[in-house]
Amino acid sequence: METKDYVVNGAGLGLRRDSIDELIKTPTPQVGFMEVAPENWIGVGGAFRKQLRAMTERHDFVTHGLSLSIGSPAPLDEELIKQIGAFMKTHGIKKYTEHLTYCSDDGHLYDLLPIPFTEEAVDYVAERIMRAQDILGQRIGMENASYYTPAPGSEMQEIEFINAVLEKADCELLLDINNIYVNSVNHRYDPVEFMKGLPAERITYAHIAGHYNEDDDLIVDTHGADVIETVWDLLDKAYEHFGVFPTLLERDFNIPPVAELLKEVDRIIHYQDKWQKAEPLSVRR
Repeated sequence: METKDYVVNGAGLGLRRDSIDELIKTPTPQVGFMEVAPENWIGVGGAFRKQLRAMTERHDFVTHGLSLSIGSPAPLDEELIKQIGAFMKTHGIKKYTEHLTYCSDDGHLYDLLPIPFTEEAVDYVAERIMRAQDILGQRIGMENASYYTPAPGSEMQEIEFINAVLEKADCELLLDINNIYVNSVNHRYDPVEFMKGLPAERITYAHIAGHYNEDDDLIVDTHGADVIETVWDLLDKAYEHFGVFPTLLERDFNIPPVAELLKEVDRIIHYQDKWQKAEPLSVRR
């Protein structure tokens, strides 16, 4: 079996300002790459800029955007895309990803809202993704997003919508393992079957994270807790099915000491090592 080439490799960790001082001082040989939200760093100077530069010289980096609002009725923010491209060039960052959602109309909504699952929305979103890719000069990765109430007017299933957008835009997939689990509980579907319906060839890297159980049938994607066993099991099944892909630990709130974060990074590596030499189920005869 041919091994797919990825722009980053191994197990990753999200870089947050709350932990950057400790990360600079801590040896992190197991961290294959790191991720930042570009909106939080563009235009930042002084000590934080120097610290970010120190980290980008130590590790490969990717960016995960927060506010492109790819499904918004508002015009595409081409100036933001250009700023992100310049930021990536300055720091040698290899990839840009975003959420398959929207978060703005006349103003910023401060939440990531689901796009209606319709053919019209597929065409609209794909056109905007292609424009963003043209500006950046590279394919971007769109993340399968968590959502809590279906968008009104949906005519397709979530899996159909995601696959149609990826195909029409010819973009990549940021595979969020936790979001699959969260949505499977909130919207009552089989997470493994959903995951298997996604295209292996479009995966650029993956996220894994913790969440908050609001109720027995409602989970909120917070990135503020340890990854639970069921989500680890889903990552294990993803490697079995697709083969091993780069995977990053997201932790945005209630951030523990770096040593605790690295234990979860080590666990990603454990599953990657387990499946590294095995052919994925999708190509086994």
